[in-house]
Amino acid sequence: MSLVSERLKVVRPSQTEVMTARAAELRDQGVDVITLSQGEPDFDTPSAICEAGIRAIRDGQTKYTAIAGIKSLREAIRESLRRDHGLDYGIDQITVGCGAKQVVFNALFASLDPGDEVVIPAPCWVSYPDMVALAGGKPVLVACHELDGFKLRSQALKKAITPRTKWLMLNSPCNPTGAVYSRSDLLGLAAVLREHAQVHVVSDDIYEKLTYDADFATMSAVAPDLYERTLIVNGVSKADAMTGWRVGYGAGPLALIKAMNLIQGQTSSHTSSISQYAALEALSGRRDHIKEFVRAFLERRDLVVAKLNQAKGLSCDVPDGAFYVFPSCAGVIGKRTPDGKVIESDTDFAMYLLDAFAVAVVPGSGFMASPYIRISYASSLEELTRACDRIIAACATLS
Repeated sequence: MSLVSERLKVVRPSQTEVMTARAAELRDQGVDVITLSQGEPDFDTPSAICEAGIRAIRDGQTKYTAIAGIKSLREAIRESLRRDHGLDYGIDQITVGCGAKQVVFNALFASLDPGDEVVIPAPCWVSYPDMVALAGGKPVLVACHELDGFKLRSQALKKAITPRTKWLMLNSPCNPTGAVYSRSDLLGLAAVLREHAQVHVVSDDIYEKLTYDADFATMSAVAPDLYERTLIVNGVSKADAMTGWRVGYGAGPLALIKAMNLIQGQTSSHTSSISQYAALEALSGRRDHIKEFVRAFLERRDLVVAKLNQAKGLSCDVPDGAFYVFPSCAGVIGKRTPDGKVIESDTDFAMYLLDAFAVAVVPGSGFMASPYIRISYASSLEELTRACDRIIAACATLS
């Protein structure tokens, strides 16, 4: 009898983590690897937020908290949702988790029965399908094409829904493509959802504050009649450079939030008390740093897009949000490396970039879309310039 559960056979290692780990191995061997595979801002956590965490330690705020999170943080989340989107949630409709990732998992684990289906527009974040499978559900991937801006269209959603569909997973701005759903886009999807009362929406808004050429919109604000069928997921990791603090939150129907808290109470209990007080400062403070982050990301985005479009065989659209580009590498598939190896897939190309040119990216297959690669531009302009120059050089070697 195997010690490892059968259910883990359906779970794949995260391609993001695989590439980042491989890059770390090469770096330990003395290779000058440039890592563009991880979705982590390179900015330091703003000093006022750090000071709030330090103050929490000094004030003795190091004990257990409520499973759903400290009241003051949930009040701050409530106020931010009201201020930014005109949405009104009771404090008991809000829960705090160890990052947005845990909030999504808790929701799926609390709501899915075996065979329940979750519609996932693809390209998608690497963890969505595996979290659905771990929770006993069935991920239903719907291809979203580059010509449609990598966004789910109403006709495709309509075709994907069955009587077993329980959730639509909606991520905007999107990881990995940077696509942002407009108000009009969401209204089109809402019209379909109104015909299927059993379908709920996970609105993963973690990149909400990081938009450039498009305005952010969220489903429950655009379609108020779907408020009771929508779970908003967000956090402080991306907009406030707090990835390591591990604070995410969810706001949604009371029955679901209670069920999520039940799951959390038997797993992690709550996120770090210190991190919660830091997040309280992030959400209730001035947040002036976000404008600086967005300005820097915009400059980086434009540099990377321009550079990649100089690379033979690559084609890169301009994303509207987040801090990723998702260029097509269709033009290098079938070509040979100098040692005669054929590039047969985006994974082959990503490994060639890493092993031969010391640049770590993530193959699009990890995000359920090929042939593409995902590049994070959450690095300095100098590092991005060096990395893109290496990618251009790598493409030039292929014949």
